[in-house]
Amino acid sequence: MAALDDPDVPEPDRVDGAPHPRRTAALFGQDAAEAEFLASWRAGRLHHGWLLAGPRGVGKATLAWRIARALVAAERGGAPDTLHMPADAPVFRRVAALGESRVKLIRRGWDDKAGRLRTRITVEDTRALHEFLGLSAADGGWRAVLVDPVDEMNPSAANAILKLLEEPPARTVMLLISHMPARLLPTIRSRCRKLVLRPLGADALIAAAAEAAPDTAAPAPALAELAGGSVGDALRLAAEGGPEIYARLLTLFAAAPGIDRAALHALAESASGPGGEARRAGPARRAAGDAAGAGRGPGAPPRDRSGPGRGAPDGPPRGAPRAGGDLGRSGGCVHRPARPRARRQP
Repeated sequence: MAALDDPDVPEPDRVDGAPHPRRTAALFGQDAAEAEFLASWRAGRLHHGWLLAGPRGVGKATLAWRIARALVAAERGGAPDTLHMPADAPVFRRVAALGESRVKLIRRGWDDKAGRLRTRITVEDTRALHEFLGLSAADGGWRAVLVDPVDEMNPSAANAILKLLEEPPARTVMLLISHMPARLLPTIRSRCRKLVLRPLGADALIAAAAEAAPDTAAPAPALAELAGGSVGDALRLAAEGGPEIYARLLTLFAAAPGIDRAALHALAESASGPGGEARRAGPARRAAGDAAGAGRGPGAPPRDRSGPGRGAPDGPPRGAPRAGGDLGRSGGCVHRPARPRARRQP
């Protein structure tokens, strides 16, 4: 099986156009979550399992790698004052190169038969944990296990991680990154302490995007709003032409109801041409859907989706009788006059 540190193998936990979170030194907009972890460590109540939960692209993996580096570098006595570590520190370089023996990353593996990444984290991806946890740290220090994201585990892999949470190895911290914690096994959630990371504000998102992709232009406030506080979505939107698509949509719907049909068809064709599949699957499509209202801009309240044309077509409600006939299985009924009974002759 191809190793995921092979440069020819794509990394499933990295956003295109940005460095991997393990190579990112700075964290923006998540001071509260970081302070909560440090307070627990300083108080001597460092839990063995941590669930880092929040929307995709808000810094969960970056925080997890900051924690892992701090654990490895910490002296046996206590917690550091901060999780920050300069990029030229020996521990930082070893972790960035996946060469630190006390840090283990679990993520989707490579499928040699299919020639692509697996769609789920399998029990095969977790087998390396047995060897990793079977060895004790040479200096008696901390070890860290990262699962990114834990949402992608199949049932067998989830059970393997659950067993480790139920019988935690000594001086080992498990960092589970989750975009959708409600979908995890309740037994996994109950055995972890939860750190909630919130969507970034516009200033923090712009700073984080500049750190992640310094060669690209800083995202405009409108793009930051469209990205919903996610650095990953902001970078994807910028790469997929999200601001241009959004501006074209606003121009089209500003003229409603007299929409320029030719411009509308041109926009549809641009989404179905080369690269359109990626745009339709990415955040640009979500931004387009949110903008599909006359004169709507970033920060506008959500549309009322309960009226006609959105799941409730014009006309009688579902189950009401239709004119001119019986509804059969729909549950409606039509009044029909009773037939006169024939009178029996005496």
